[in-house]
Amino acid sequence: MTSLDEARALLREYPVVDGHNDLPWALREQVRYDLAARDIADHQNAHLHTDLPRLREGGVGAQYWSVYVRSDLPDAVPATLEQIDCVRQLLARYPKDLAPALTAADMEAARADGRIASLMGAEGGHSIACSLGTLRGLYGLGVRYMTLTHNDNVPWADSATDEPNVGGLSAFGREVVREMNRLGMLVDLSHVAATTMRDALDATSAPVIFSHSSSRAVCDHPRNIPDDVLERLSANGGMAMVTFVPKFVLQAAVDWTATADDNMRAHGFHHLDTTEEAMKAHRAFEEAHPRPVATVATVADHLDHMREVAGIDHLGIGGDYDGTAFTPDGLNDVSGYPNLIAELLDRGWSTSDLAKLTWQNAVRVLGAAEDVARSLQTTRAPSNATIESLDG
Repeated sequence: MTSLDEARALLREYPVVDGHNDLPWALREQVRYDLAARDIADHQNAHLHTDLPRLREGGVGAQYWSVYVRSDLPDAVPATLEQIDCVRQLLARYPKDLAPALTAADMEAARADGRIASLMGAEGGHSIACSLGTLRGLYGLGVRYMTLTHNDNVPWADSATDEPNVGGLSAFGREVVREMNRLGMLVDLSHVAATTMRDALDATSAPVIFSHSSSRAVCDHPRNIPDDVLERLSANGGMAMVTFVPKFVLQAAVDWTATADDNMRAHGFHHLDTTEEAMKAHRAFEEAHPRPVATVATVADHLDHMREVAGIDHLGIGGDYDGTAFTPDGLNDVSGYPNLIAELLDRGWSTSDLAKLTWQNAVRVLGAAEDVARSLQTTRAPSNATIESLDG
């Protein structure tokens, strides 16, 4: 039996829980939620990283669907509700393959039933508009984690890719974390500044997650997790779910991206500009300076280091499919997870280690958050704090 055969056999028993997939946003951007135009029952290789056949091929047993919206949208809350509605439409359209899941028990029931447990995560605290009532509303609609920021700061938390504002979490930000604990909503620290990571770990009474982040020691990008934070996951009980985005996992890609962005600015364009003239300048740069390519081994290097620092009980996978334009060779779409598991088998990871990485850790962490919530709900009433009352 080859390592790939062994990987596929393992995933049949312990499938992947993936922490982050942006399919709902891709459906909004490409077809304005016309699910018939992007029928994920069929392969959509030209348009998407994700469809049901490839999820099955990849051994995915549970997926956190990101209900992400851009932080610069003036209507972030209703746009987030549209994203939630998209996930619900997917569940209604494909009930034989996708199972709604709100709890760890639901995840196990879906696995026993041969369906893909479908959970939701909100990506960015802008989705609650500084309202704890809105936070509770999202939880009531099925959202089971919230990333505290996306690429930009929110008034109560600093992002990894914005200028420092409140120095981590503000008083209201700490109250957001406490209310998430009371609800049983996982605190997601992907995208946040290292100061915010540390403040959240100080404030939380439940395990945290990083839904799609890798190791900063292996690849020096602010989106990644410093070792001192990884070390704290053992005491916290949380988990870091390694991401596949090349510019977060391959140092050469980080450096190339910075140079490409400088080139865009030198030509008078914002580095995210996608107009025809801007893309002409970018294509000319890329032709002269080919983009570095990450591989399965690149991602495995992160997992090797993260296991050494955080421990095997605190790792998972969060590919960020359909949220990135580029993917590593061998991890081109959601069918690629067996290639990563085969690579880890070749590096000496045991079956028990891999079962924790793919399935068991994620189920345990959600269950632990539920346990904390049940306890807190006997002693703590819903918070009616406002950002004005706490941050002045």
